[in-house]
Amino acid sequence: MSRRHVIAPGCVLTITALTLTLAVAPAAATRPAAQTSGTPAAGSVRKPPPGMVQALQRDLRLNRVQAETRLLNEARLTPIEASLRRRIGDRFAGAWFAGNLAQVLVVATTDPADPSLITALDARPLVVGRSLLDLEAVKAKVDAALAHDRAARVRYIDVRTNKVVILSAKAAETIAILNAADVDPAAVQVVTSDEQPRPLYDLIAGDRYYVGATTRCSAGFSVTKGAQNGFVSAGHCGKPGSATVGFNRRPQGIVKDSAFPGDDFSWVAVNNDWTPQPLVGNGTGGTMSVSGRRSAVEGSSVCRFGSISGWHCGTIQQRDTSVTYPQGVVDHLTRTTVCAEPGDSGGPFISIEQAQGITSGGSGNCTSGGFTYFQPISEILTAYGLTLTTVKIAALGPGSCTSYPRLSTGTLNSRQSVYWPHDHGFVTTATGTYSACLPNNPGRDYDLYLEKWNGKAWSTVAASESPSSYEQIDYFGTPGRYRYRVYAESGSGPYALGHDEP
Repeated sequence: MSRRHVIAPGCVLTITALTLTLAVAPAAATRPAAQTSGTPAAGSVRKPPPGMVQALQRDLRLNRVQAETRLLNEARLTPIEASLRRRIGDRFAGAWFAGNLAQVLVVATTDPADPSLITALDARPLVVGRSLLDLEAVKAKVDAALAHDRAARVRYIDVRTNKVVILSAKAAETIAILNAADVDPAAVQVVTSDEQPRPLYDLIAGDRYYVGATTRCSAGFSVTKGAQNGFVSAGHCGKPGSATVGFNRRPQGIVKDSAFPGDDFSWVAVNNDWTPQPLVGNGTGGTMSVSGRRSAVEGSSVCRFGSISGWHCGTIQQRDTSVTYPQGVVDHLTRTTVCAEPGDSGGPFISIEQAQGITSGGSGNCTSGGFTYFQPISEILTAYGLTLTTVKIAALGPGSCTSYPRLSTGTLNSRQSVYWPHDHGFVTTATGTYSACLPNNPGRDYDLYLEKWNGKAWSTVAASESPSSYEQIDYFGTPGRYRYRVYAESGSGPYALGHDEP
């Protein structure tokens, strides 16, 4: 069963290269009980816990009404961003929220003909010189040139300035390296910075756990792999085969796989004494239900929970950020203004009720402020074939996935499949997350698949086959030809497929 705890005072923490060394004291055997009976109601999913709202107010300097208004604006405008990204295609140059309440969605494009389309969907257009694909190509060249430059610790695409930004402790040296590599100087901006991200060492997501006698981290989101329960966390927290113990110092599980550097993620398979829950947070700050993993728009508010520092919030700044830690480079991170402390590594980032990622590292602290980086959740799940544990949404019928930009409907007979958009699928030219939702169909068991063309045949790259009939897919994939497949395992009748692509 799920358990709650309060961090005991007096723990002495000392950072080492890859571990948080601590003077181990006997841990309390109990903690306040979490909500484990029954299932959170669908209507409560969008009601954040008091601690998260308070953190939004404190960290973004909002009052309670403003914090709640911001969340509503983000929920309303996020599907519009997904729709415009799809329609604009290769001309898309990024999107972000503007205004302290996220009341404006700005969408950039390279085509002067697109602003009318953008305005029609209640967003603000901006015509720029480089598409997101162009910026990704520039960043790949920058990353290659600076692979061994320890001064340029952080590199990211800044869609607001339409450039690749490099934070460097030695700006002149970094510029010289880029010039030698023939990187377009107009497409990059080198900023002098003393920011030095490092891994933040430290089962409701956010609980503390231990690897060996010296390493403490925070558990990420609950996951499953087949019948095996577990959770995701940071890769630097433990190597494959390492044993973990929980907050109460009882045996918990085994690190099944991990990656660091390059990536910074891992997953832990837990024993039968532990039952992961689709919740984030604990203690007096309250918990937040996890209902999915749709990526938030840049500029969205995002909150993090760690076993050291609890709830803290900020905004999503840039995606596809490369960070050079002392141990090596980690790519594909998301940069945020959320603060963090050593021991928070591995803990969850969440936006509204949607899982975003797990804490990798950061600079600064929660006294002076700083930047924290998270590894996107979809990339972790795809890498290890995991399924995110989410709240069960009961008594939903076709049409309940209406937050997705597209809704495709039809009728299926038992043992029949239907493909969207058609047998030939759709083509994408950029790496990203492919999301789809198949609502509950009472009395029927429908399954959902994402298939990719490998040059000779269609292969399944993601599947959702739960017996509950509510299915959801979020797949982090490379460019190619894809199609969704809805299959009637049993029963016949209507279906409603919500999806993002194309």
